[in-house]
Amino acid sequence: MSEAKQHATEIVRTLRKQGHQAYFAGGCVRDLLLAREPADYDVATDATPKQVMQIFPQTFAVGEQFGVVLVPHSPVEQDLTSEAIRRSAGGKTVEVATFRSDVSYSDGRHPDEVRFTKDPREDAQRRDFTINGMMLDPLLPDNTPNKILDFVGGQADLKAGIIRAIGDPERRFAEDNLRMLRAVRFAARFDFKIDPATFEAIQKLAPKIHQVSCERIREELTKMLTEGRASRAFELLDTTRLLKEVLPEIAAMKGVDQPPQYHPEGDVFVHTLLLLAKLPAGASKTLAWGALLHDVGKPPTFRVAPDRIRFDGHVEVGVKMAAEILRRLRFSNDETEQILALVDNHMRFGVVQRMNQSTLKKFLRLPAFDEHLELHRLDCLSSHGLLDAYNYAQEQLHSTPPEAMRPTPLITGRDLIEAGYEPGPRFKDILAAVEDAQLEGRLLSREAAMEFVRRDFPA
Repeated sequence: MSEAKQHATEIVRTLRKQGHQAYFAGGCVRDLLLAREPADYDVATDATPKQVMQIFPQTFAVGEQFGVVLVPHSPVEQDLTSEAIRRSAGGKTVEVATFRSDVSYSDGRHPDEVRFTKDPREDAQRRDFTINGMMLDPLLPDNTPNKILDFVGGQADLKAGIIRAIGDPERRFAEDNLRMLRAVRFAARFDFKIDPATFEAIQKLAPKIHQVSCERIREELTKMLTEGRASRAFELLDTTRLLKEVLPEIAAMKGVDQPPQYHPEGDVFVHTLLLLAKLPAGASKTLAWGALLHDVGKPPTFRVAPDRIRFDGHVEVGVKMAAEILRRLRFSNDETEQILALVDNHMRFGVVQRMNQSTLKKFLRLPAFDEHLELHRLDCLSSHGLLDAYNYAQEQLHSTPPEAMRPTPLITGRDLIEAGYEPGPRFKDILAAVEDAQLEGRLLSREAAMEFVRRDFPA
C-alpha cells in the first residue's frame, strides 16, 4: 500500500472510530478501479468541518464554507494558502469533505448555498461525472459487496468507457462551467467516449466557458497537453465547439492548406494534431505549449505564390500571437519566455547545417535546447519525416566540448576601458564580435582579441 493510500485509510479509520461515516471518494476511486495509482486521495464524510478539525491534530480549512478540510501527512507551517500547504507537505495531503448538497451556482463555479447532509447518496448526486461519483470503503476487503458505493452508475460507465454527467448535464455544467473542459480531458485521458446528451450539452453551453478564470482554463488545457493523449483532446475540443472559444487561434488552423512537397499530411490543423499525438505523457508544459503554438502564425500569413503556398513571416507573426495567448492565459514570465523561444526558433533547424560555428554554438546553447531539439524532431515526423537536421544538431551537440560551446571570455568591458575605450552601447557590439571570432577559433588569446579590437573597432 502506498504511503498516500495508507494515510487516507487511517483518516477513514479514525473518523469511523469517532462514529462518523467516511469513504474514499471521487477520482481516486475511479483510478483504483482502473488499476491506476491515484495522484491523490479524497475522503468524504458526514463529519462537519468543525468536527474534522477537532479530530485531527493539524488541519487546514481550505474551503470550510464548502465543507473541505485539508489533512497533511506530516506537520507543515500554519497560515499558508491551500496550494502552499500542498507544496510544504510535498503534495502529501488528503482533502476531507463533508457530505453535502449544493443549492445553486449563480457564478458558474461556487455554490450559493451548501447544505451538509448525512446521506452519501445526496453527496454523489452533486458531483460532476458518474465515473467520479463513486465512493469506496478502504477498510473492507476487496470484492466485498458493500465495498463500492455507486449511486450514479459509475461502475457501468467505467466499464463501457463513457463520460456521462450525473443527472441533467446542462445543470451540472451550469454549476461549474469548467466541467465542460474536464469532460473533454477525461475522455481523452482514458480514451473514453462522451455520452451523447453530455456532448450536446457541451456544444450548447460552450460559450459559457468564458465565465471560467483564465488560470483554470490554462491548467485544464495544460493537463490535456501533457497527459499523453493531446491530439485526441484537441479533436474533442474542436467537435464540442470549445476550441473556438478557448483558443480561436488554433481553430483558425483548420482548412489552411500547406505545400504538399513539405507537408504531405495535410492542413495546419492536421499537422498540429499529428505533432500533439507524439507528445508523451509527462511532457514538459513548455514543450507541449510550444508544440501547440509553433505554427500559430500560419493562418494569417497564408498566401498562394506562383511557385507554391507560402507563409512569409509566419514565425514573427506567430511569436506575437503566442505572446498574446500566453498573456491571456496568464503564464509565468519564465514559461512564456521558453515557449516563445520554441516558436521563434523552430524554423532555424532548416539552415542548421549551413550555420557558421559561432551561430551554431549560440543556437545549441539556447536554454533548454533539448526542448528545441525535440520540437524539431516531432515537427519533422509529423510532416516530411526527414531528420537530417535533427541528427546533425544532435551530433554537434554531443561532439562539442562544453568549454568550446561556452568558452571563458577572452576580454571584458574592463579590458576595453583600460585600453582607452569610452563605456557605452558600442561595448556590446565589440564584445559580441570578439566572442564570435573566439567561437569560430580565430581568436585564442587575450592579446589576439585586443589586437582584433584595435584593428576592427578603433577607439
